[in-house]
Amino acid sequence: MNPTETVADYYEALRRGDPLAPYFAERDDVVKFGVSERLSGYEAVAEGLRDQTRTTDDWGVESRRLRTTDRESVAWFTDEVELAWTPTDGDRRSFDTRWSGVLERVGNGPDRTESDWQFAQMHVSAPHEV
Repeated sequence: MNPTETVADYYEALRRGDPLAPYFAERDDVVKFGVSERLSGYEAVAEGLRDQTRTTDDWGVESRRLRTTDRESVAWFTDEVELAWTPTDGDRRSFDTRWSGVLERVGNGPDRTESDWQFAQMHVSAPHEV
């Protein structure tokens, strides 16, 4: 998968309720900022994503402006996403969100044809009206 396909696949995995941790690099310096959280290090990111999957349902993820750029072993992306979900114990929530992040190429093929991309950093925020 290329970086654009990786981001789109992540969105689809979120909609389906699939595990999300495999999309992140297993490194101590990986970071994920959510609408109301900061997770640092792979173990914290993986646990945060598992908890999110356990406590939410019915994700809506509608990409509006996905843009990616890649250079050899690194890529970055930006997007505007209509994001909605239902907490298992509450009312539906929805936000217009802004996403950005950095992906790194991982793989074992010498010509990189068997490589994939994983998030090294992800930032999701919701703009506040002034």
